[in-house]
Amino acid sequence: MKSTDLPELLELQALARRAGASMTRRALGEVEAGAQRFALEAFILGSSAPDAPAIGFFGGVHGLERIGAEVTIAYLRSLVMRLSWDATVQRLLEGVRLVFMPVVNPGGLWLGTRANPNGVDLMRNAPVESVERVPFLIGGQRVSATLPWFRGAAGAPMERESAALCELVETELLNRPFSIAIDCHSGFGLADRIWFPFAHASRPIAHLAEIHALCEIVDDALLHHRYVLEPQSRQYLTHGDLWDFLYLRACERGCVFLPLTLEMGSWLWVKKNPKQLFSRHGIFNPMIEHRQQRVLRRHVGWLDFLTRAACSHERWLPSGAQREEHTRRALERWYAASGRGRR
Repeated sequence: MKSTDLPELLELQALARRAGASMTRRALGEVEAGAQRFALEAFILGSSAPDAPAIGFFGGVHGLERIGAEVTIAYLRSLVMRLSWDATVQRLLEGVRLVFMPVVNPGGLWLGTRANPNGVDLMRNAPVESVERVPFLIGGQRVSATLPWFRGAAGAPMERESAALCELVETELLNRPFSIAIDCHSGFGLADRIWFPFAHASRPIAHLAEIHALCEIVDDALLHHRYVLEPQSRQYLTHGDLWDFLYLRACERGCVFLPLTLEMGSWLWVKKNPKQLFSRHGIFNPMIEHRQQRVLRRHVGWLDFLTRAACSHERWLPSGAQREEHTRRALERWYAASGRGRR
């Protein structure tokens, strides 16, 4: 089987052909899964102005979580199909750069594994160490690739997929004054969650005010949304989080970079269809067609909201006394009960 026989990659190629000159395809390398070879690619739309805001969309970091790739591709499809006739999309793309990497881990997708073909969990693969206690195994381990949440060997370079994602973010997002990233996952809890850093530490990030301002416009504009917005550290801590690593790199550069993770609550799908417990894919993906369609509709709207928020960031990004007020309210909202905000 060729790498292009993966349905997600076939659809991306078809969308690239449909978009034509409006889309840039960027080769990021190749990975192998046994005898199969898979291209790592990014698909870019929108403004090429160096000071334009940017937003990155990522999916398929964990091969078992196909729905993450499908949500990301569904949003890209929506944009591409409107390029020729939707004047609002055309104007939007004049002011923002959109960077898509919908299939970060094609080898894992092909094999049906959370990890990449080397057995490494890409979301535990960055050179970031927690100095706090992390949960056994789930927080990342270096014992063996035969166990889940393997980080890779100590001192080894990042996996090709992790390195490709980081290189793309550094060159397309962190070289701009403002950017957002959204990484689509599934498999945690009964609710859809939007996580922001840190994952390796329970302390607040430097851009807590900006995160709180973003969450406030979400709450105001999407009045009946079902997302739980919170730092990942409220749920558990891990070593090696890629977004923590990239956020810290952004801080070194002095740009505003807000990395978010959509964690779709797949336990709800299992609750509604208990038969999915007996399927490895069923634990992480909606297996009934109408439920999958509902999931895609809901989250495509969220991705579109984030695109508009990135494009219009100057209208809601806080400064001065307003920024101090957002920081105070964010500490009360997310850190007051534990006292973490005072560290």
